[in-house]
This record gives sequence, C-alpha cells and structure tokens, in this order.
Amino acid sequence: MPTLAKNKKAYYDYEVLEKFEAGLVLTGQEVKAIREGKISLKGSYVVIRGQEAFLIGVKVPPYQPKNSPDDYDPERKRKLLLTKKQIKYLMGKSNERGLTLVPLKVYTKQGLIKLKFGVCRGKKKHDKRKKIKDREIDRNLRRKIKKNRG
Repeated sequence: MPTLAKNKKAYYDYEVLEKFEAGLVLTGQEVKAIREGKISLKGSYVVIRGQEAFLIGVKVPPYQPKNSPDDYDPERKRKLLLTKKQIKYLMGKSNERGLTLVPLKVYTKQGLIKLKFGVCRGKKKHDKRKKIKDREIDRNLRRKIKKNRG
C-alpha cells in the first residue's frame, strides 16, 4: 500500500483515539493528480452532514492545469464512502466535546485510493512539550549506549 500523502501535523497536534478507512468519491483527473502525489491534507477535516461524510479542506490541484475544466475547484468537498453503521458511530463521536475527525493519510489499496482518518482529541501545549522532551531524552540515551558500545 504505497502512501500518497501524510498529515504529519495531525500526530503532533492531536491524540488519535481510533482510526477508520474510507473510500473517496473523485473525478478522473483528481485520481491522476493524487497518484502523482499532488495532494495536501494540511488543514483538512472530516464532517458528517445528514447521513453522509465529507472531506473538507483538502487541496488537489489539477492534473494538467491547461486541460482542466474552467469550473474545477481544487478545494471542493469530497464525499467519503462509509457504511451507515460507521456514519452513525462517527456522528456520535464528532458531537462529543473535544473530539474531531482528522485525516491522517491517503494511500492506494488494491488499485483504489483510500483515506485513513482518526477520531482525535486535541493535545494541550504542555503535552506537546512533554513529548518533545521525552523524545530528546530517548535520543540522548541511544547516543550514549551507541557511544559506549563503539
């Protein structure tokens, strides 16, 4: 499953509680552009309206800018393909205080383009600092162990 795009900032800003996989409803030129890696998940999120889920804020520039239709919108909302049971569950989760649905990565699976998104809780500033500090301590320990062995 080659990964086409990752939302690295999501793992820094949010604590991922659960992950879900969904298909995307795309046009032909969007599929070609995404397969080339022309997609940005920065600042995007998933919304549930009625009985449907939508991906909002994703930028997919045209595959061939000179051949693209005049009315093409690179930031249009894209429908997600989920079961009714999943949509009802996610509707309940997204209405909970402090939880949001954040896209994590776009990848291909058996020739289809899939989106992995998570039910996330925002991290506080002190949580982010603690994570950075722990990572730094771990890195220093590994350096010292490597230095002692070598």
